[in-house]
This record gives sequence, C-alpha cells and structure tokens, in this order.
Amino acid sequence: MNPTTAQIVAAVLFALAILHTFLAPKIAALGHKYPSHEGLFHLLGEVEAVFGIWSGILLVYLFATGGFKAGTDYIDGRNFTEPLFVIAIMVVAASKPVLHVAKLAVTGIARLLPVPRAVALYWLILVFVPLLGSFITEPAAMTLAAFMLRDRFYKAGMSSRLMYATIGVLFVNVSIGGVLTPYAAPPVLMVAAKWDWNINFMVTNFGWRSALVVVINATIVTAMFFREIKSLRSTHDGVSEGHIPISVCLTHIALLAGVVVFAHHPALFMGFLLMFLGVASAYPQHQDRLILREALMVGFFLAGLVVLGGMQQWWLQPVLLSLSPDQVYFAATALTAITDNAALTYLGSLVPGLSPEFKYMLVAGAVTGGGLTVIANAPNPAGYSILKSYFNDEHISPLWLFLAALGPTCVAIITFWALPR
Repeated sequence: MNPTTAQIVAAVLFALAILHTFLAPKIAALGHKYPSHEGLFHLLGEVEAVFGIWSGILLVYLFATGGFKAGTDYIDGRNFTEPLFVIAIMVVAASKPVLHVAKLAVTGIARLLPVPRAVALYWLILVFVPLLGSFITEPAAMTLAAFMLRDRFYKAGMSSRLMYATIGVLFVNVSIGGVLTPYAAPPVLMVAAKWDWNINFMVTNFGWRSALVVVINATIVTAMFFREIKSLRSTHDGVSEGHIPISVCLTHIALLAGVVVFAHHPALFMGFLLMFLGVASAYPQHQDRLILREALMVGFFLAGLVVLGGMQQWWLQPVLLSLSPDQVYFAATALTAITDNAALTYLGSLVPGLSPEFKYMLVAGAVTGGGLTVIANAPNPAGYSILKSYFNDEHISPLWLFLAALGPTCVAIITFWALPR
C-alpha cells in the first residue's frame, strides 16, 4: 500500500466521522450548556449530518492543496445516484396514500393469523415489508416499515428495551430481506451484472436463507415481548384517516413504481419525484406532511459517505484480498459496521478471478452486518431519521443499537455461513 497524502487525510477524516456518530448525542447535549450556540451544537449532533460535514472538510482540503480542478474532478468522479434515489424513494414511499395501501395489505394478512391483532401486525411488519424490499428496493421497504412501526407501536408508548429490539431487528431484516432479487439490495446491485447473478441464482443461494433469517428474527423478538406488544393500544385506534380515493392511491403507487423501475437513472426518477410533488400539491387534502427535510438529511448523510468512502480503497481492498473465503465473510460482516456495505462489494467487483465461494462470502458478509450501525446499510439512515424522536433525547444510542442488532446478526451468520451450500 502506497497511499497518497490525500488518501491518508481521507482515512483519518473517515475515522473521525465514525467517532463523531458515537459522540453525536453528547455533542447535541452541549446546546443546553451553551444556549447561545444551541443551533450549531444541534447540527453537529445530528447523526444524518455527520458524514456530510466531514466530507466537506475533505473537499476543502482537496481544493486548498490541489486547486479547483482537483476538487471538482474528484466530485465529478463520484456516483451520487444512491443518495438521490433514497431522497426520492423516501418522499414518495412515505406519502399518505402509499402508506394507506401498505397498511391495508398488512392488516388484511394480519386478520388471517391466529394471534392477537397487534402481535400479528408487529410480526408482519418485520417479515413481510423487509422481504417486499427485494421488489420495491430496500430504502422503500425501510421507509414503509419504519412509518408503520412508528404509527402503530412507537407512538403507543413502547418500552426502551422493545424500541431498541425492534429497530435492531428492522435494520438486520431489511439488509437481509433485499437479496431475493439482484437489483434491490445495494451490495448485491454492485456486483450482480458483472458476476452474472440473476434472479434464479439469488433465490437459490441467498433468497431462501434470507426468508429464513427474517422469519426467525421477527418470531424471536415477537415471542420475547409478546405480552407488551399485545397490550399496546394504537393512538390511531378509532381515528379515521379520511377517505382516500382509489384513483389517488393508484396514481401514487404508479409514481412509486416509476421511481423503483428507473432507480439507476437519476434524471428519470427525479422527474417522477417532481411529478409526485406536483400531484401532492394538487391534492393536499389526501396528504400528511411530506418528509422532505428528513429525506434531504438522509441524502446528505449518504452523499458524505460516497465522498469519504471514495478514498478508502487503498486499505480496504488489500485487507479483503488477503483473506480466505471464510475469513472474508467475517471481515465483511465486521467492516460493514464501519463503512457502507455496498462499498465493500464494489471493491470486490474490481478484482478479476475471484472464486464463486469468495464472491458468495463477500456479499453474504456484507448483508449480514448491514444492521449493526446506522452507516452499515444505505437504508438505515432513513429508518433512523423516522424513529429517532421516540428515543431518549431524540437520539438512538449506537452502542445499544449494535447490541440490539447483534442477536439477529448471529442468526444471519448461522444461516448464511454455517448452513451448507
């Protein structure tokens, strides 16, 4: 490894950004101590802003040391499709008509299960919606699941233990649930075309394992907190959401489908977003507040990860290539916790001559560790942004999130690594 000075600086800033995510609640608390700068400390304490802030420092360094061309060339060489897509899909998927359709589907299935309605809804949200992510993409699944959990359970006054257990399972299940197809999970998308992984390959090698993990994780957490979940009363019980015409629902579903189908073409999916904003403005009576701020903050987070992550190849790739297939599985699982899992698989796709077993272990490890931290998987910041206000001080502890996701991650390890292929 012969890194440039800029790469070393980027690695240091990347490490500081990770540390910053752990210290964010303490930084936000300083706003109470120094009220004249409360706004600044609140910004620095926003987890969604962390990587955007540190990537800005990297850009200042590049402009200062390499000039205007060095900075602009680096930015022009980055791919910001994923951050833009997450912004678009969050806003559309979180609209009232789309959520209404999703709730009707889940509620209809829940009626068929021989358990209390609240328990059935909770279990289905953690099973059905993450697996649906294999078709509507993981960011859309995360947005839908987080809003449904928020409206039916988090608002009902869940205990802190159940809140963390729920978000831990949610993050892991969404990361795992998107691998039934080759286009929905970012770490799979990075390699599917180059390695010729089609739907048949994904279902045979990943899909059944994914479904098994999702069902086991949701069942365990539901059984552990059965009594509490059963006793939770929805704040929406008895409250009418108002009639939403079928034509409005179908229009919103069509716009959502447009965003999903053209997920790799920013000009097109952003066009669908603008069309959606026009429709939402024309029929405000069928809308709740659009989550534009939350979506933009999540996009800022992911864009910062793209900028900082673009200079980590010099140390990540040699680490991965020095390992055996079994070793790379656990290394990918661990490294995913401190960097976006799609970045790991992308680096692997650059190396020719990898064995089929190595490829499987790399991607399996990347999706296994996708729930351990906020930065591990691209959809996680979306779930974080939607649910964080229900936790103490409106912050989700990185340590407690890691511990909550550890058990579900171990289930994934047993299924993806230990079971014979």
